[in-house]
Amino acid sequence: MGSTEPTELATRLNLLGELAMTDASIDGGDSDDDAAREAVERERAELREFIKGLNPDDVKSGNWFTKLVAHALSSYTNKVDWKYFQEKYKGVPADGIVEQRITMASRYAALEGGLSAGAYSAAVAATLGSAGGASPLTLPAAAVTLMVDLTYITQLQLRLAYDIAVLYRVPLDLDDPDDMWKLIRVAFTIKGGELAREGVTKSVPLVVRPLVKQFYSKNVLNAAKGLPVVGKYLLQRNIIKVGIPLVGIPLTVVLNRYTTLVAGRHARAVFRNEARVIELAEKLSSRSQYPQLMLWVAWLVITADAKIGDDEALLMKHLARIVRVQHQVVDDQLANVVDIDPDDVWKRLDAEPGDLTEILDVARRVAAVDGDITAREKEVIAQLQDRCRRT
Repeated sequence: MGSTEPTELATRLNLLGELAMTDASIDGGDSDDDAAREAVERERAELREFIKGLNPDDVKSGNWFTKLVAHALSSYTNKVDWKYFQEKYKGVPADGIVEQRITMASRYAALEGGLSAGAYSAAVAATLGSAGGASPLTLPAAAVTLMVDLTYITQLQLRLAYDIAVLYRVPLDLDDPDDMWKLIRVAFTIKGGELAREGVTKSVPLVVRPLVKQFYSKNVLNAAKGLPVVGKYLLQRNIIKVGIPLVGIPLTVVLNRYTTLVAGRHARAVFRNEARVIELAEKLSSRSQYPQLMLWVAWLVITADAKIGDDEALLMKHLARIVRVQHQVVDDQLANVVDIDPDDVWKRLDAEPGDLTEILDVARRVAAVDGDITAREKEVIAQLQDRCRRT
């Protein structure tokens, strides 16, 4: 924050806190504001009951997060699916619903921040801050308030990311550890570099932006270490809201609001991009007369420049899945390939009769999935063009 004096910072954040609380209640007047507060209070009460089942070791070890994931998603995912959103937002495109869900979540986060912040104190930060919960909890009431705030925002952002995945029709099997980790990484923006690339912090006011960046940049986490590690990471990150003197209440309101906004927009960027890739895979598969050959050509193009981008890997994953479903094609030989030999692909091309124009179109679309087509990809496409010409 540079040389800004604490009192000046407190004044600025007080103004932003008031603005955040005002913004949180402008969507529908007093009745909507009352309903939102009731919803937040109800959720906080449920989480207080959940927290009663935790012990200090759960907080210190991060096991609270493992238990919260089960609590937050078990019944929620049974109720919330694409049909749920179709009924709730009839006729609204996915992008429009996602924006409404992000706005609503950030509004609820601000309201909850205002309710929780009054009980925060520097003593809580001193007790839990430096060791991320390694010290005994000596202030039960304040510690419970901290955990209510932490579990509320954690659950809110986890469910928001899940909502966004559902709305963009990105398949997630939460019984699959890979899909669960994917949801967690997206919900809590664990790959911090993506935030800068997406520019999602541009939605944050300038005075708060350094704090938001600090909130996301500290203690970069390798999520593969396990759920308890994520729990300790989220606890450490949350301490920022109570670690600055004079600004506890406005800072909690502002950070709750804007970190939820950033998390939602990050989830939108990730899952909308995956939806784009899935849409391309579905189009390529549905139009194809040569689904097996298409997979070989796609992989040849993807590996042409000796590096595989995230979007390219994602496309191949979904293309193989969709071809399996639509055409009942599973190519074990391709699955066992380590270094693809172009001659194998050319032989497959030569063995196919008829017009192979669609294969050339596949190659071009696959090459463009992650942006500009590279020189090596262009060379492969030129070779394909020569071989796809049929008299």
